[in-house]
Amino acid sequence: MSSYNAEADKKITRRVPQQERAEQRVAALLGAAAAEIAAVGYDAATMTAIAERAGTSIGAVYQYFPNKEAVVRALRDQYGNQMEQRWTALGVLATQLSVEQLVDRIFDLMVSFMQEQPAYIPLLGAPLSYRRDPQARDRLRERFASLFQQRQPDLAHEQALRTANVTLQLVKGLNQLYADAKPKERKLLVLEFKLAVTAYLNLRLKPTQDQA
Repeated sequence: MSSYNAEADKKITRRVPQQERAEQRVAALLGAAAAEIAAVGYDAATMTAIAERAGTSIGAVYQYFPNKEAVVRALRDQYGNQMEQRWTALGVLATQLSVEQLVDRIFDLMVSFMQEQPAYIPLLGAPLSYRRDPQARDRLRERFASLFQQRQPDLAHEQALRTANVTLQLVKGLNQLYADAKPKERKLLVLEFKLAVTAYLNLRLKPTQDQA
């Protein structure tokens, strides 16, 4: 029978709270950074201002993020993860929707996210090299391809993936136009994109016997 190691047990019980506190600090810093960028834009936001908004020292910020670019990458990763969760939830309901309803949900999901995360639009123009995790991108493409095959069983997997790629690229195309447009024009842009994607998917997902 092994003996109880009190010191080892102390290390284990201390580790989790420390990790949780670190995660909370990072979340608070990212929240402050998002608020600052939403208020003044990417270029004007500074690490000092982010620290002040977070109610902490500049040293505490640098402990987790060496520069503003690192903050932006972390925010974009966070937004990407949040969007992936929303896409997953949409996929559960998508087979019950018409193509028109599905496209409405896709763009409404995107627009509501941009409204809920006001730093998202300013970050689109941040001048830094950023590439989303390829595995996350592939998961999203596969998810849409699977959805399209459920709607159209005759659709080959290769074609489903191609359709998913084109659809996602069309949807992504809204981002910068939406960011640059005035509020009234944004609504009209969303309608135009809905028309384009609906027309594309109605063509690609119609039953084989209807294709001539």
